[in-house]
Amino acid sequence: MTLGNARLTAFLATANARRSKAFYRSKLGLPLLADDTFALSFDCHGVELRIQKVDSVKPHRFTALGWKVRGLRRVMATLAKRGIAFERYAFLDQDEDGVWLAPSGTRVAWFKDPDGHLLSVSESGPA
Repeated sequence: MTLGNARLTAFLATANARRSKAFYRSKLGLPLLADDTFALSFDCHGVELRIQKVDSVKPHRFTALGWKVRGLRRVMATLAKRGIAFERYAFLDQDEDGVWLAPSGTRVAWFKDPDGHLLSVSESGPA
């Protein structure tokens, strides 16, 4: 067996499990699988997202997790209604909603979780 045949688990960390639990479950709509001493565990369409409970978090400046979606604008509108603000970057040519059109034709928008991890939603499209 190789890792190409193994199920992936994604990891992040949180310094405030209560806040992260509410964000990922209520704002993003991820089903909670477990909340134990060490981590929160969510189901992301068959991939486990484990958010480790730690004392402090220093998030990276790049995207930590991203979701490929259909109907990007609809998904963004739903997230915005749930209180999620989309990031703006001076070095990217984003539209009025904060969507960047990649050279591949993929549309991408970014937002942050309560610990500052950069997350994205994207929709593939023609170049």
